[in-house]
Amino acid sequence: MNEIYTTDVLVVGGGTGGTAAAIQAARRGAKTILVSEFPWLGGMLTSAGVSAPDGNELQSFQTGLWGAFIQELRQRQPGGLDNSWVSFFSYDPRIGAEIFADWVKELPNLQWISGKVPLEVLRQSDCITGVRFADFTVNAKVILDGTELGDLLALGEVPYRWGWELKSEWGEPSAPESFNSLTEQYPVQAPTWVVTMEDFGENVAPEILRAPNYDPSLFTGAWDDYGAEKFLNYGRLPGNRFMINWPICGNDYGQDIGRLIESKIARREFIQECFWHSQNFAHFIQTHLGKRYGLAQGVFPSLSPAFALHPYFRESRRLEGLITVSEQDILPIADGRVAAKFDDAVAIGNYANDHHYPGVKFSLQPKSIRWGGRWTGTPFTIPYRSLIPKSTDGLLVCEKNISVSHIANGATRLQPVVMGIGQAAGMAAALCCELNCQPRDLPVRMLQTALLNDEQCPTAIVPLFNLPINHPEWLDWQIHYLNNPEVYPASGNCPGLSVNQCDYLNLDRFIGLFNRLDQQDYRFTITNSTELSPTNWQIVTLESSVDEQLQLLSQNQKLVIWGHTNSSGNWLLVEHIDEV
Repeated sequence: MNEIYTTDVLVVGGGTGGTAAAIQAARRGAKTILVSEFPWLGGMLTSAGVSAPDGNELQSFQTGLWGAFIQELRQRQPGGLDNSWVSFFSYDPRIGAEIFADWVKELPNLQWISGKVPLEVLRQSDCITGVRFADFTVNAKVILDGTELGDLLALGEVPYRWGWELKSEWGEPSAPESFNSLTEQYPVQAPTWVVTMEDFGENVAPEILRAPNYDPSLFTGAWDDYGAEKFLNYGRLPGNRFMINWPICGNDYGQDIGRLIESKIARREFIQECFWHSQNFAHFIQTHLGKRYGLAQGVFPSLSPAFALHPYFRESRRLEGLITVSEQDILPIADGRVAAKFDDAVAIGNYANDHHYPGVKFSLQPKSIRWGGRWTGTPFTIPYRSLIPKSTDGLLVCEKNISVSHIANGATRLQPVVMGIGQAAGMAAALCCELNCQPRDLPVRMLQTALLNDEQCPTAIVPLFNLPINHPEWLDWQIHYLNNPEVYPASGNCPGLSVNQCDYLNLDRFIGLFNRLDQQDYRFTITNSTELSPTNWQIVTLESSVDEQLQLLSQNQKLVIWGHTNSSGNWLLVEHIDEV
């Protein structure tokens, strides 16, 4: 009881960012303690059940710990990752949790304590020095807030934002001119309590009971525009299971969402209602689609094993940092396909801005682009300054709690970019311990160089479509654009790069005819004998060289394609094309 630990780096919160931060800090050599509330590490990627991540899906953006996580999933997930149509990577969340746990076990200088939440932040003047938990205290040189809702910011009285900013604040194109009924009803985006359902093959699934305050009208029409099969395949997982994280008359929940930061009792009330709302949606699904569909068994380590360990929080308290990422920082530059790059960039993202307010369609300035035969998002960067409080020392943030506007949070909140933020924060914390300096005094170029040259998981900090990490000139080009930011290409492509040849011999092979419906909208008719039905498929790719090749193909051209099928999305994920 009341044990006191002393360490170099303390990470509070074992979510996506906190887990990445602790692993990176320890790999750099810092003595690190990670304290998590839940028995699984990984947050959104695992314990919150969103095991169909969005963003940073293009091959060139699969770098750092995010890229390593995807590679581990490919090796460990039976049947592969091509299961859903919302993501290119859907997997059993238990496997994701195993990966993070294994990474932590490999590090003798990383101590993981689970089942604890912070109760008090200790400080000396303007410097955070420690955190008290129920039966122990940790003092550290650098402390990272990786909690789901930015709880250390509140406990430490570190200035933060919650809710909307008006257009007058930063001139954001999508921000409202004045506060209104929407901003009052939903100060932040709605969370979702993910539930995993299963196809039992016949009508034998146990009945899903309805929870208090069941109102079927809240869910009426949930899949009308899609059909039941496509609705379920949205988050299809291996093993005939489905991630239910559905925004249209689904299980997003935002009733009196301000309760999340009012008090412990108010937060518990909201979270209970959020759980009931997902239970009711699952009941609604079973009632309308039949007892073939029921709650999955044995997924999460909890009394209700079909339900994630906690809600998927899309927004939290947001730090008031040295700089605030606003909507303009994620939108494409004029006549370009990338956002303007921050000089102190430490992480990258490319998810299209996306906001969730139940029953409300909120229009945002488009940042989507057509690439690889599909829609993706404009690449953007996260500046190191957005991780540092304006005037508080000893603290970095590493989750959705970075210094970002409410509008821009819709693009910066996704799993891969938060993982990149966590890796950068962990590296920064370790470097601060090495140099005995505060985060605000750390030379950013030293941090960028350490991230680019990390021995285990080097990570890109300059987004470039055609520069995969296995390219022999990868590091040279990353450094070139750091040294010469004025020549960063608006196209997002390095000039004159030689094409990397992929190892495609272990992929599926298809022969057929190419058809172009529109710019970056391709179809393929399979003509060789296969067991596939239908024979017409959308062509998509995550490979820059294939994207360039697709743009030059002729109508009805005969091709040999190497890749994978995704029946949920009715697409061929192409990794190599031979023209016949």
